Amino acid sequence: MLKTKQREIALERIKKLFREAKLVFKKDPKLSNRYVGLARKISMKTKTKIPRNIKKQFCKHCYTFLKPGENCRIRTKDKKLVYYCKNCKKYMRFPLKSRKK
Repeated sequence: MLKTKQREIALERIKKLFREAKLVFKKDPKLSNRYVGLARKISMKTKTKIPRNIKKQFCKHCYTFLKPGENCRIRTKDKKLVYYCKNCKKYMRFPLKSRKK
């Protein structure tokens, strides 16, 4: 009971930190990277999984906040979504779901 309540609170805070990171990115990219770091620490400490849509908002290698067109390039290749981080020059690949008829 107590663990589930902690995880709910942690998930709320993680989502809030990513919203703030998105808002503050234009003014101060370093601060948005700090917010990503804090969200990751909360996630690890409470053993909470970061939602899939939020996972795509930061680099898995250098943990910087990714803003498509500014510090990130997104392409599709072979049924995969490929994110290229312009900060650390590394790729991340996410599978695209196929549509069932």
